[in-house]
Amino acid sequence: MKGLLWSKTTNKFSAEVRERAVRMVQDHWSITRPVGCRSFIAEKIGCVPQTLHEWVKKAEVDSGKRAGMPTEMADRLKALERENRELRQANEILRKASGDFAQAELDRPFKR
Repeated sequence: MKGLLWSKTTNKFSAEVRERAVRMVQDHWSITRPVGCRSFIAEKIGCVPQTLHEWVKKAEVDSGKRAGMPTEMADRLKALERENRELRQANEILRKASGDFAQAELDRPFKR
């Protein structure tokens, strides 16, 4: 049973399980109390209600029903921040290397 719920590469639930759980919450929203609905569904899939609540909020943001940054934009921002950090590190390495080359050039004996 564990193999059906958990992805093989991480300890997180698979995207399919998250999507199905969110759909179940949204489908049963008007039938049952929201907290009771989440608790029941969370218990059935083996997570805590707060985790399911976060999945529902994220799905609402992604669909535009709730204010916030959609997952796609958050992922893009994260990638750009990582790229920016890597470029800053590369620039720092190049700046230090150019200083070292300049110093080596000054230390070299003058040729006539």
